[in-house]
Amino acid sequence: MEESWDFEFLSRMVDSLVSFLSEFVDDWLANDTRVAVFKILLSWLIISLVAIHFAWKMYGNTVNDMYYRQGTGGQNGGTPDTAPNMSGWESGVGDAMKTHRE
Repeated sequence: MEESWDFEFLSRMVDSLVSFLSEFVDDWLANDTRVAVFKILLSWLIISLVAIHFAWKMYGNTVNDMYYRQGTGGQNGGTPDTAPNMSGWESGVGDAMKTHRE
């Protein structure tokens, strides 16, 4: 019983996809203002994505280096391994000092 339902569902999905694609191709080939606007917006989207890709290839390492700062701080410019001034809540009296090692 389950197999026939799965086949029917798959068949309906394929039919819906084929009908959508045929309508899309018919609209694409029509000389309509709506289609012209869609083509312009689609071209703009593709050109923008290609430009972002090439800009990231050229300047990606620079942006990455600016984000991950170099120095004595931790990753992303965090705090150093040992803080010079410990406040009262960070360590209790008699507690051994705990440090994080990477």
